[in-house]
Amino acid sequence: MILIVVKFPVRPEKAEQWPAIVKDFTEATRAEPGNKWFEWSRSLEDPHEFVLVEAFDDDAAGPHVESEHFRQATSADGEMRRALTATPKIISRQVEGEGWDEMGEMKVG
Repeated sequence: MILIVVKFPVRPEKAEQWPAIVKDFTEATRAEPGNKWFEWSRSLEDPHEFVLVEAFDDDAAGPHVESEHFRQATSADGEMRRALTATPKIISRQVEGEGWDEMGEMKVG
């Protein structure tokens, strides 16, 4: 399983609109084969920062990043990209193991 956690610094004037801005991207990603988890939350430290946690089967992460809706969402002229104050920061990438008992320690790569 590939686990990706990303922090998105959002412009203060766009923070309340963020769920609507990422709605199409969120729905398309949740519908992808191999998607195990995809959820947004607001940072407890900064109300203008959102955290995305997404998990994919190992062989599904690549197609997600290559998907058309991913390209549109991350394009320089896309609404999602224009709402940011800086480049999103990936804070973790991979978890090894299949089940909770087997997962062990999280490997951050």
